[in-house]
Amino acid sequence: MIKAQQTERVAKGNGFIAALDQSGGSTPKALRLYGVPETAYSGEAEMYDMIHAMRSRIIKSPAFTGDKVVGAILFEQTMDRTVDGIPTATYLWDKRGVVPFLKIDKGLEAEVDGCQVMKPMPTLDALLDKAVAAGIYGTKERSVISAANAKGIQAVVDQQFAVGRQVLAKGLMPIIEPEVTISIADKVEAEALLRDALLKALDALPAGETVMLKLTLPTVVNFYAPLVDHPKVLKVVALSGGYSRDEANAILARNRGIIASFSRALTEGLSAQQSDAEFDAALGAAISSIHAASVAG
Repeated sequence: MIKAQQTERVAKGNGFIAALDQSGGSTPKALRLYGVPETAYSGEAEMYDMIHAMRSRIIKSPAFTGDKVVGAILFEQTMDRTVDGIPTATYLWDKRGVVPFLKIDKGLEAEVDGCQVMKPMPTLDALLDKAVAAGIYGTKERSVISAANAKGIQAVVDQQFAVGRQVLAKGLMPIIEPEVTISIADKVEAEALLRDALLKALDALPAGETVMLKLTLPTVVNFYAPLVDHPKVLKVVALSGGYSRDEANAILARNRGIIASFSRALTEGLSAQQSDAEFDAALGAAISSIHAASVAG
């Protein structure tokens, strides 16, 4: 029953997905942007305590509700922790009406053929079982494309859908994320190769199975419309990919049927030094602007 409600919430897409899943090497940067320097903590354990406090503050804010935020992607440690004594995924759905997702990839391999596939995930089945028990709805797994190289892009898509099938077998919804680097000279060509590879992979999915896609905002407006309209795609979401929030919102608003799944662009302007009133106002303005861009198309 709950899963059906969550699927409907995501499918309608009346909002966006908050990416609260910084991990490993990206956590210190996220904390610095939040006004917490590396001198403020000692060691990994304290660092993750700090980032959980930041995420909890976001999740508990009155601005962060299912009215404008459809879902939230969590890091494994965030899933394992609590907000006000309630498991994070449970808090998101029960207290905020926000669908919980989990980042499952363990980082990227070195670049080959202009692309980076995901590192092996030998314990993925156990993590997926834990996610199901925690009330997680779906997963997110990221690869990176840095050149219009057909062989490399095909390797990325093949691996993404192999992992996606593993996720689907556990009853979870995979968000397949082959990120195209926004700064590459051949971005348009890379997006064309990626779209073709994704369409073929989607066509090969068994009847009744659907996935989500998380893609870099395309250079050509509505270039991903065939993916948005594909019957095997529950929803296409977009990453901000290094664009500022204003830039990302402007591009997103021009693309029909795609909603945001922003990370840095969501937390831009938030600070540990802000009062609760200042923090809630800044977060509310960010959420409103990203929501408006997500529903504009």
